[in-house]
Amino acid sequence: MKQQVELHIGFMDWLYIVIIGAFFGFFISLFFYFLNPHIQESATIIFAVAMAITISLFSIVLITISNNYILPNVNEAFWHLLSFVFSFLAGALGVLVSFWFFSNQNFALIGLLRPYIFYIAITTGFLTFLIGLILHKFIAMKYRHEEIKSSILESKIKTLEGELNPHFLFNALNSMSELVFVDQKKAEEAVLHLSQFLRNAISKDSLITLEHELEMVKTYVEIENIRFSDKIQFHVILPPLEVLVPKFSIQLLVENAIKHGYMGRLLIIDVYMNSNSNPT
Repeated sequence: MKQQVELHIGFMDWLYIVIIGAFFGFFISLFFYFLNPHIQESATIIFAVAMAITISLFSIVLITISNNYILPNVNEAFWHLLSFVFSFLAGALGVLVSFWFFSNQNFALIGLLRPYIFYIAITTGFLTFLIGLILHKFIAMKYRHEEIKSSILESKIKTLEGELNPHFLFNALNSMSELVFVDQKKAEEAVLHLSQFLRNAISKDSLITLEHELEMVKTYVEIENIRFSDKIQFHVILPPLEVLVPKFSIQLLVENAIKHGYMGRLLIIDVYMNSNSNPT
């Protein structure tokens, strides 16, 4: 039941609950409306909808207090009991407060319910608990589905990271070792490029900005050009885009382009935007 504390019910979830409650109250009011000809008035609908919304608002307040301040501080053995108590109170108090608010109004339904209001409040409390339990399961399934999707995306990104060709590192280091005897300044720049690339590669962020990814690719191409004598040209033809992309998603494409496209002569690699507004 740890999920009860960890389940975060967002604003939109509560809004849906209030709207559902209002519709539920409206349909209940229609039942009373046609059940007794003496209460066939708009006041019946107003009272029922207001009562349903009040129950929803009590649910928001009490369940938020319970999840954020009470359940995390008590033994797990009491979570079921406390959840039941708060759900029950939301329904019972919603009925009683609504009835009290409209008690001075000349509504026919108020007079009909007055002798039974405490029984109705208790019954509604139990119903609220059952409805709350169903909604809790529904929201838990929703967030579980989102967690699974996020986990799948994370796994795919980790797979992309794992596909970084280790031979690139060996080749780069071998090229730098040779460059030390030919051009020490260029060798120093190459070491700095490799250091920058590795620093970005081992970061924990799985999603990075497109600008950051392209900078990594440029660094990668500069390192590869040590072996290929600057015969690889990398061009970015993109407007500024504030988007996140999986780390190495473009780098792996460029790596494959070099691996399969380099034929001993100039290789030009362009990154541009196609007609569907997706980087290519």
